[in-house]
Amino acid sequence: MTPSETKASISFSDGSPSVELPIYKGTIGPDVIDIRKLYAQTDKFTYDPGFMSTASCGSSITYIDGDKGELLYRGYPIEQLATKCDFLEVAYLLLEGELPNADQKKTFNETIMHHTMMHEQMHFFLRGFRRDAHPMAVMTGLVGAMSAFYHDHMDVHNPEHRAIAAHRLISKMPTLVAMTYKYNKGEPFMYPDNKLSYAENFCRMMFATPCEEYKANDAVVRALDRIFILHADHEQNASTSTVRLCGSSGTNPIAAISAGVACLWGPAHGGANEACLNMLEDIQKMGGVEKIGEFINQVKDKSSGVRLMGFGHRVYKNYDPRAKLMQETCKEVLVELGLENDPLFKLAMTLEKIALEDDYFVQRKLYPNVDFYSGIVQRAIGIPVPMFTAIFALARTVGWIAQLNEMMSDPDYKIGRPRQLYIGSPRRDVPTMDKRK
Repeated sequence: MTPSETKASISFSDGSPSVELPIYKGTIGPDVIDIRKLYAQTDKFTYDPGFMSTASCGSSITYIDGDKGELLYRGYPIEQLATKCDFLEVAYLLLEGELPNADQKKTFNETIMHHTMMHEQMHFFLRGFRRDAHPMAVMTGLVGAMSAFYHDHMDVHNPEHRAIAAHRLISKMPTLVAMTYKYNKGEPFMYPDNKLSYAENFCRMMFATPCEEYKANDAVVRALDRIFILHADHEQNASTSTVRLCGSSGTNPIAAISAGVACLWGPAHGGANEACLNMLEDIQKMGGVEKIGEFINQVKDKSSGVRLMGFGHRVYKNYDPRAKLMQETCKEVLVELGLENDPLFKLAMTLEKIALEDDYFVQRKLYPNVDFYSGIVQRAIGIPVPMFTAIFALARTVGWIAQLNEMMSDPDYKIGRPRQLYIGSPRRDVPTMDKRK
């Protein structure tokens, strides 16, 4: 990064001398002020809870313009990638920086599908969990355990070693998610079939059984592939920042991804589509479509504590560009599976219509986001609600790896060490027992 000729000048009302700080310009998006020398020059830190005004790194992977409702992977609009590419092409793009040509795609697909099998001992490790454990608790443990099964002689500073870890993770995440699902159901694990596509293979491992032939529905395969693409990366969100921070210590990349899985579990992050489906089921219990008006009134009443899940987004101040794509997929899947008149899905579509037309939500730009539609699609496919975030983790793994690789190659890379504003007691001496309150 080269600083621009423009500089930021900061002055202080306490008599401290003013300072000039470099300004960097990105390809697109806002400029950033380099405050790395601020503390040395002023004995002051910046204060930014949630890091909403802080760029923690320079990145060429993903760009979001929340006001325009724009999402780019390596410069390509998400709308084009989701309609013109499959997930492994997008994975290659995120990892390598460019879309693959025919030969590169063939080699990459073969590499990924070659690593889909899990070490057999992982089956025994999985059986140590309770069968009713939350899938994300199981996934956090399984992914972390992979660093013990596939440690080799990992040198995180060696790009080739990181590439091997990346291929293994992208290959094995569908297998781990499917194993978690089958274990919860009490069904036998299905081994991968490497002749199938990435999404079709995942469908087979999830829904096939050894006692009968299985052929995945093409609409379902397309839907899952699109879900994977739309969730593959999303700039410096909580889980991605977690992976970067964890990986900055030089830990095994697989262990860093496990930290990302744990962060993604939260209902404010990857658990949003699970929370959305739970909301719909709660409305259904209240009385379904006839009670939507009552529910909407509760949402508008700030004292009620009732929230409309799956609408609005912290980053997108306009329409979530992924939502329109997922809406199309949602309607295709519901028609293909004959579920247009399912009570829960009719409820969801009615809620969508009201929220898009009601001035209260329109003025606040609380449009349906990708989580609203992806949750509906996954439930229609037959994926249990607690598994939704595990599917998200499967998709986001490629973004986490791309971000981790980029960080390790960055000449400005340092171990993460945020500072704090200390607001506790000043220095004091330990009193004797008889003087303690």
